[in-house]
Amino acid sequence: MEKAKVLLHICCAPCACYPIEKLKEENFEVFGLWYNPNIHPFTEYKKRLEEVKKLESIYNIKVIYIIEYPLETWIQDKVFRENRKIRCKLCYFDRFKRTVSVCKGGRFDFWTSTLFYSKFQNHKLMKEVALSLSESYKVKFLYKDFREGWKEGIEKSKALGLYRQNYCGCIYSEKERYENEIKKLKELYK
Repeated sequence: MEKAKVLLHICCAPCACYPIEKLKEENFEVFGLWYNPNIHPFTEYKKRLEEVKKLESIYNIKVIYIIEYPLETWIQDKVFRENRKIRCKLCYFDRFKRTVSVCKGGRFDFWTSTLFYSKFQNHKLMKEVALSLSESYKVKFLYKDFREGWKEGIEKSKALGLYRQNYCGCIYSEKERYENEIKKLKELYK
């Protein structure tokens, strides 16, 4: 019996460990897709890309790499839309739209994303965007709440020695991780 092919949008290697294992366990043939123009700065983008390349070898999957770094366009699309829910929705839409397009063109049976592994992402909003795009493009979205394997995925990524980042990827989320330090500096330099 032929396995169903699923295209897995991969945001980073640590977040992909559990979803890849879970999908393989459920007898899917897993293909990855790297498309993340939201990751800044470039040095972070490159680190995450290199780790996905390692993951490709570790899990013996094929990954499609769309290497684009449109910093100016990305910033222009988000300017004056800095509210987290709005900017994240735009980011989900951009990455999912490209994933859905590749899914349709590559004749995959389903698509999903490692973003559904993160406890820090807005699952309701992501699912809404994913279902809308899937309907528009006439492709099947495979919703999996991969958060159930949060701890397992963390342990696996550590065991594999994968680089583990401490923010989502965009310049706004990078700033948010320093909010407490910014407050301390303001107090210190009053």
